[in-house]
Amino acid sequence: MGQPHRRVVTGVALLALLPAALAGCGLTGGDDSDGGTGSGPPQKAPAAEAAAKSRERVQAYLDAMVAKDVDAGRSQLCAPAQAAFDAGATGPNGDFADHFTVPHSTITDVRSGPHGQEVSTAVTVAVGTRKATRPLLFTVTRSGADWCIAGEAPGGNAPEPATTP
Repeated sequence: MGQPHRRVVTGVALLALLPAALAGCGLTGGDDSDGGTGSGPPQKAPAAEAAAKSRERVQAYLDAMVAKDVDAGRSQLCAPAQAAFDAGATGPNGDFADHFTVPHSTITDVRSGPHGQEVSTAVTVAVGTRKATRPLLFTVTRSGADWCIAGEAPGGNAPEPATTP
């Protein structure tokens, strides 16, 4: 075998092995949704995960309001928000006040905002036979490996229009 022929064979062998070598380095552009481990199901994209986790936290808080479970409500909040919650949650205007009930609540919109995920809700509050539905906007952020409610304010975002593919 002559020198030129040996170079061609070596070049072909390198080209044949290149995709396998690059796959081991994660440079092939393939799906790396399992974090590069090659095991386990694909994980959600960061934006989808943020929306899902934010929705879960706010739904748990709304469920706690309906059940009047102060401890469950408090556990959905970020540590800095817990002191204000403790001071006002069961007060006359608090989310867990004894004089009213929450017969219905729903999440109307979830989107990214300037301070985290913004989760808009419609909460129906009843006092005796009187009912009123009010919008509340929750801000949900990531705290370490977990998600928590960082703030609550009157109002909310209008639902984004549905997009057609």
